[in-house]
Amino acid sequence: MAAAPASKLIVASWQARGLVFTGAAPGKPPVTIDGDGEEGPGPMDALLLALAGCTGSDVVVVLRKKKIELQELRLEIRGERREEYPQRYTKIDLVYHIFAPGAPEQAVRHAIDLSLAKYCSVAHSLHPDIPIGYELVLQA
Repeated sequence: MAAAPASKLIVASWQARGLVFTGAAPGKPPVTIDGDGEEGPGPMDALLLALAGCTGSDVVVVLRKKKIELQELRLEIRGERREEYPQRYTKIDLVYHIFAPGAPEQAVRHAIDLSLAKYCSVAHSLHPDIPIGYELVLQA
């Protein structure tokens, strides 16, 4: 049986200006989050960036295991939010732009599907009523 994952500590500190916070896990490089979006991404943008980093990392790992030569991966993420508070996301769509010469589309889609259905912890941490769809733009 696999061991349970350890808990994670993040320390975030207000920078005594605007809505700027920096934070990180102890000993890791800090990230700036700005509620006004001036000195860094706002919290909701950071959530979309976290989703992109998570699923993108999964796709890179799976394609490497499939011996597919990935030359470029760019993600576009569009989140739709409620107008009323809390203004949470109600729908998220991703567009994976992938350049992988000779890659079979089915294999690339399989990597994306594995990420979203099984591996991406950020996707699975979102409320289950938020649909996450995707489109693939493959240059093979």
